[in-house]
Amino acid sequence: MNNRYSRQELFSPIGKDGQQQISNKHVLIIGVGALGSASAEALVRAGIGKLTIVDRDYVEWSNIQRQQLFTEEHAKNRIPKAIAAKNRLIAINSSVNIEAIIADASALELEDWAKEADLVMDATDNFETRMIINDVSQKVGVPWIYGACVGSYGISYTIIPGKTPCLSCLLETVPLGGLTCDTAGIISPAVNMVVSFQISEALKILVGDMDSLRNKLVSFDLWKNQYSAIQVDKLKKKDCPSCGPQRSYPYLSFENQTKTAVLCGRDSVQIRPSVPMVRDLEALEKILAKQTGAVQRNPYLLSYSENAHRLVIFKDGRALVHGTKDISEAKALYHKYLG
Repeated sequence: MNNRYSRQELFSPIGKDGQQQISNKHVLIIGVGALGSASAEALVRAGIGKLTIVDRDYVEWSNIQRQQLFTEEHAKNRIPKAIAAKNRLIAINSSVNIEAIIADASALELEDWAKEADLVMDATDNFETRMIINDVSQKVGVPWIYGACVGSYGISYTIIPGKTPCLSCLLETVPLGGLTCDTAGIISPAVNMVVSFQISEALKILVGDMDSLRNKLVSFDLWKNQYSAIQVDKLKKKDCPSCGPQRSYPYLSFENQTKTAVLCGRDSVQIRPSVPMVRDLEALEKILAKQTGAVQRNPYLLSYSENAHRLVIFKDGRALVHGTKDISEAKALYHKYLG
C-alpha cells in the first residue's frame, strides 16, 4: 500500500502533497454509463477520498461494449449501474469511500449532492440534466467538467464559477444535436478520449493547480481525424441568467424543467420539453429509421414503435410514450431516442 500512488507522486505537478489533497477530496459523478464508469475508475485508482456516483438505470448488454466497469453477469441480472460500479470500484481500491445512489438527478437532489462535493463530473446522457448541473454549479460555487460523446465525436469543457463562461453562455457554440449513442452509435476510443480530457482537468482542480487548467473548449472526431480547441473566454455573457450578476438560475425553476404527466386510462406518459422548440420530424425520421423499430410520419407527428413501447413525437417537441405508466421509464426512453 505504501507504493500504491508512487508513480503518481513522482509526477511533480502532483507530488506527495498533491496526493494528500486528492485523498481528502470528494467528487460527484452524475451518470455511470461510458463516461461515468471510466471516470469513476480513474479517480478511484488515483486515490480520491470520496466518490459519489448517481445513475437511474441498470446494466444492459449494449452497455458492455464501452462501459468498462460492467460484465455479462451484470447485464444478465439487470443490476443497477450505480451498484454494479460501486462493487467493482471497491474491489479496485477498498480505501475509497464510495456512495452509490440509484436515482434520477433532479434539480433539488443535485443541489444537495453538489453542496457536499469539491467537483462535479458530467457523465449524463441528456441536455436538460447538464443545464441543471450548470445552474447548481453556479449557485453553490462548485466547479464542474462537461463531457459528451457520440459516434466518433467528443467534447469537453471545464467550468469554474466566477471565472469561466458557463454552459449557458456557450449555447450558441456547443453543438447540441439530437443524436444519441442509441441513434448514432459510439466507439469506445471516443469515450476514452473525453475521459482523458475530463480526468486530467479533474486532477488539476483536486490538487489546486488552477493555473494549469486548459481554459478552452475541446472537441474532436477520431474517425475524421479532426481536433479543435476553442478559446471561449470572450463568450462569457454579462447578462447570463445562470452566471451573470442578475442570475436567476433558470434551469432550477419548475417552469424550465421537463414536464411529465401520466395520461388517465391510456397506459401512457406525456413528456413536454423544458424549453419551447420546433422538432424537425423529417430529420428525426431518418435517424430513427436506422433503429430496429417501425417508423411512421405524417405532416403533424412521428410515431416510433419498438417492442412494447411506442413514442409519438409532435412538432412542438412533446412526446407521448405509450406502453408504460412509469414516469422514470418514459423519460429514459425519451432521452434514449431524442437526446
